[in-house]
Amino acid sequence: MVPTLILIDENGKPLYNSIQQNDSRAIEEIEYFKKMIDKEVYFSVTGNTVNQQVIFPKFLWLRKHVPDKVKHTRWIMGSYNFINFKLTGIPNLEKNWALESGLWKIEDGWYKDILDASEIPESILPEVYEPWDIVGGTTRELEEETGIPEGIPVTAGSADHIASALAVGMSRNGDLLLKFGGAGDILFVTEQLKLSKKLFIDYHDIPNCYVLNGCMASSGSIVKWFKNEFAPNVNFDELTEMARTAGVGSGGIVMLPYFIGEKTPIFDAKARGTMVGLSLFHNKGHMFRSILEAVAFGFRHHVEVIEEMGFAIERVFMSNGGAKNELWRQIVADVVGYDAVYITNHPGSSLGAAFIAGKATGMFEDWDEINKFLKTKEKISYDQDNHEVYSKYYEIYRDTYTSLKSVFEKLYEVYHEKSES
Repeated sequence: MVPTLILIDENGKPLYNSIQQNDSRAIEEIEYFKKMIDKEVYFSVTGNTVNQQVIFPKFLWLRKHVPDKVKHTRWIMGSYNFINFKLTGIPNLEKNWALESGLWKIEDGWYKDILDASEIPESILPEVYEPWDIVGGTTRELEEETGIPEGIPVTAGSADHIASALAVGMSRNGDLLLKFGGAGDILFVTEQLKLSKKLFIDYHDIPNCYVLNGCMASSGSIVKWFKNEFAPNVNFDELTEMARTAGVGSGGIVMLPYFIGEKTPIFDAKARGTMVGLSLFHNKGHMFRSILEAVAFGFRHHVEVIEEMGFAIERVFMSNGGAKNELWRQIVADVVGYDAVYITNHPGSSLGAAFIAGKATGMFEDWDEINKFLKTKEKISYDQDNHEVYSKYYEIYRDTYTSLKSVFEKLYEVYHEKSES
């Protein structure tokens, strides 16, 4: 949802359907800006690359295809900013929306060169607020329409992935979160501003901190795909036991989890899922475990990028639905080589957003007070022997992609030639 793009008219009404983060309609516009912009300067100023997430190629697409909508645009906002606007009547943007829009200088302020290049007038960009800033209070009109009382303070809020980082207690320099969702997220807290083209960067909800983040396009979605397509009559507990029996290394299978291409750290939309080492000896358990290990190898790839940047990882957390699987938690800990803390019964980003509101209104004095709500935790200790074995498989994992990169490109070309014909 961040950075969603919504065009809003002078009466506060949306002019067009929202355009979501990963919407890829602006392919031509992205290529146009890549040729037009000095990419190195742009990256150093904004921490962004020109990709399908940033706002300005989409705005150019809108100007081409629905010029009348753009002509009548009074404000640009994101999803949660628009909700805040409806609650308070005050146009607003939260700082991480601004950063992820690609229009914002990471050191603060709109990047006028990009605004000019994309013909986005600064006048349609509302004031930018920190997550903990109070935008305003709920309105009399809202009370009459919904019954929500007038005058309730409304904070600027947070990007969902950043709120979820706060919600596991990531309040210290060196904290790392591994999220086992449909996609795999990797979030690292640092007080030092340091950029990598292999990772995204956000502001933390906590002042004076940044969050380096990676996103693996496929993670839990591959687990669901495998079960639905190849084991529809086997439940997840049974598959897990079969995977446990398969043992470390899945009987010699190495898998690449790039089923819909990959975002960080390789940024290769043409990469695809691959299983190497299959034989007639292998069964569903071996293949299922290879999926769990492939995602773990993807996490380790990101950990290496963070370490290569000179950062020290101090604490590791695990969260999201896939982390409920005890075997998967252990595999990830063994692969990355760190002990970890799993937050059981975790409510997700909603807790982080609620805590920000409490902090903004004086209910909490310190950001570490988030731990009051994280009473049930489980420690996962990694196994050094397993880690050493996995390190050998990890090298093969990395070599497999390097060896097949050109094959993926050829396969993409052949497939799309057939599709177009």
